[in-house]
Amino acid sequence: MIYVRLGWSGVKVSRLCLGTWHLPPSRQVDEFGVLKVDEEEALKAMRRAYDLGVNFIDTANRYHGIMQPVDLNHVGNSERVVGKFLATVDRESIVLATKVRGQMAAWPNGEGLSRKHIMWQARESLRRLGTDHIDLYQLHWPDPDTPKLETLRALQDLVRMGLVNYTGISNHPAHDVVEFLELADRVGADRFVTMQELYNILERGIERDGRLEVAKRYGLAVMVYSPLAQGVLTGKYYDFKENRWAVPELSRASITDEIRKRYFSDRTAAVLRAMKEVADSKGITMAQLALAWVIKRSEQLGVTLIPITSATKASHIDEAVEALSVSLKDDDMKAIDEALQGKG
Repeated sequence: MIYVRLGWSGVKVSRLCLGTWHLPPSRQVDEFGVLKVDEEEALKAMRRAYDLGVNFIDTANRYHGIMQPVDLNHVGNSERVVGKFLATVDRESIVLATKVRGQMAAWPNGEGLSRKHIMWQARESLRRLGTDHIDLYQLHWPDPDTPKLETLRALQDLVRMGLVNYTGISNHPAHDVVEFLELADRVGADRFVTMQELYNILERGIERDGRLEVAKRYGLAVMVYSPLAQGVLTGKYYDFKENRWAVPELSRASITDEIRKRYFSDRTAAVLRAMKEVADSKGITMAQLALAWVIKRSEQLGVTLIPITSATKASHIDEAVEALSVSLKDDDMKAIDEALQGKG
């Protein structure tokens, strides 16, 4: 396993982060008719990642593991599953990340980035995770109703209390990130060490909207979520022989309509065909190519990009870790870019 510094901090994390937004589905449903997480398979995947040196796990208080979007009957489930895994290893061998912001209750202060909500949810996340501290506590997305100073001071108090080691930010525009960082300097609070952002071959908004420049200027690592575009870049939803889309049973796209609406297009199909050609020429899978692409972009951009990858099978972990040894050439990157731009 390769380890990198987490932003400007001295803590070292694996080059891959294990995500828990999507966990293995079972064939059983709960009393609400929602598919349950196959916890046994999830724990096997987490253990396999741990055995291969993955020491970085990301979750969120809102995550269920299967259901998208998540209702209030199902929030917190992913944290509970992660907590079961943490109980089987040395807690300090793991760098644990979670998030706060989303709605966790129906009352007026059941969501947001106020001191009240943050302090409540920090306690709740610790309870669900079965631990006494969170290594990286992240602001999941903006809360325009709460002053940044209130949010920042609440986070700093959690750090001083020993409940949180580092803080991060996710899904905020570049100017918001800068305002938080400069405010932290003015009031003597710790700066964020990470940004968590959507980034993959198909979705590259952070290259254009200033967030990557902010990360580089302030020494933040970027935790990349959906590096496989929710499984689309693995090619599992495309029949290359028939040149048409296909949805396997119990796959994420069979459960979540948004994936089909967002990704199933002629443009995406062209990119997948180009990816398959590159992957086949290297004897690797398309998933490995997509992860290796993020690592290569990290080198090209001079910013630490850490792909967050989830797994519905333990074997997916082996596949992801092997991607770290894949070396992409500039011509490989060019072929993918040309397909993205409709030049292939």
